[in-house]
Amino acid sequence: MKTGNNNEIRRICCIGAGYVGGPTMIVFADNCPHINFYVVDISKEKIDAWNNEDLSKLPVYEPGLDKLVRECRGKNLFFSSEIEKNIAKADMIFISVNTPTKKKGIGAGKASNLIYVEACARQVAKHAKNHTIVVEKSTLPVRTAEVIKKILGETQNSVTINSCKPTFDVLSNPEFLSEGSAVKDLNEPDRVLIGGESKEAIDILSEIYKNWVPEYKILHTNIWSSELAKLTANAFLAQRISSINSISALCEATGANIAEVSRAIGTDNRIGSKFLDSGPGFGGSCFKKDILNLVYLSKHFGLPEVANFWESVVEMNNWHQHRISRLIVQKLFGTISGKKILILGFAFKANTNDTRESAAIQICKDLLEEGAHLVIHDPIVNSNQIAIDLESNSIVNKNKKVIYKSDNYEGNWSYTDDINSEFVNTHAIVILTEWEDYKKIEWSNCSKLMKKPAWIFDSRLIIKPSEVLAADLNLWQIGYGT
Repeated sequence: MKTGNNNEIRRICCIGAGYVGGPTMIVFADNCPHINFYVVDISKEKIDAWNNEDLSKLPVYEPGLDKLVRECRGKNLFFSSEIEKNIAKADMIFISVNTPTKKKGIGAGKASNLIYVEACARQVAKHAKNHTIVVEKSTLPVRTAEVIKKILGETQNSVTINSCKPTFDVLSNPEFLSEGSAVKDLNEPDRVLIGGESKEAIDILSEIYKNWVPEYKILHTNIWSSELAKLTANAFLAQRISSINSISALCEATGANIAEVSRAIGTDNRIGSKFLDSGPGFGGSCFKKDILNLVYLSKHFGLPEVANFWESVVEMNNWHQHRISRLIVQKLFGTISGKKILILGFAFKANTNDTRESAAIQICKDLLEEGAHLVIHDPIVNSNQIAIDLESNSIVNKNKKVIYKSDNYEGNWSYTDDINSEFVNTHAIVILTEWEDYKKIEWSNCSKLMKKPAWIFDSRLIIKPSEVLAADLNLWQIGYGT
């Protein structure tokens, strides 16, 4: 068995090459040149994208990520679909696979589906050799480590490789990344949380982090506290977003200004200023999923009041998105059937290509249900991903333009990579993602082309009201009373 000197960890394998596994191992490789990192995935398409010579085509977009890939790939960073081979050679294995919410069965709609985690554990159990440290990196419900340990333990008692039984330690090392700033978050973390039962294994992983993270930021807990801390952190952040968005609706009704309210309460050091920006609602892969996990766990352990509290955070987020959709319809004289609406931004936040649980999905679906023709733009998200999220199929009309339609909705939509060509006869523009490009729009120019009376709906508070109003355009900004 290896001891606390991280020089003895020579090969680390990460199962899962997605939004967490890819960037995490890339930053690890950049800070630990003496260790070889192997990122593996069953998706050959995803691995090929990570190995693409054209770094603009990496499967995950994060500012600065392409530069690190260029510096490390082929040196001590490798992307491969040879999962079994790299498990067998690894000293440490990170499990960083998707944990979607269950769609059927017990806990449907709330509990995590651990099928991929279990499959990984069985692969590790079958192919690992000697002693291996297994690290949970995926966001998991409390006591998932117990499942992994049982699977590995059964193998430990029954499998012998080359006259030597493989042994395992299991650690929880949750990620606390904010997409769009993942490289910075990994290089300069607020804290690194390592939970486990084996002090030796915890120390080994700690020594790896110490290559770039100050020791005082590395926190040790038991494994259950580590798993619950991750869910709780995301739940608290999501709750702040739902809270400030609920106040934005009150601001609009009373004539208050959400920016002024946020600034006033953010100066209270008991509250702080982060996550007090009102917007179209929280999105991403974790917030909703993790809150629903807490709801499920609370009900499972006989705490319905706790479950109801956290479920209300999700309900407020859903209500808020539908509120924006209804408001758009109301401002456009109660009907948007056949009206052209330009949607600016589809990613759930700027500086990422992730659309999972993006507020844009629900808002666009609401507008399509009302019969609108949407023209959607995002500088990073492509039309294929949008079609998947909006459950649409493409058709080609008589002008040879690709139009997307779904049997579920009366309206249709098209994709554009040039917003300047789409202002003509547009009834409204809806800003749903805070991309920098949208701050530079010349409203006086687009006003001349739009269908009057035209509206600008700014759900991100990124444009200057004076410029829009001077261009003879109507303006709604989230949280601003009229």
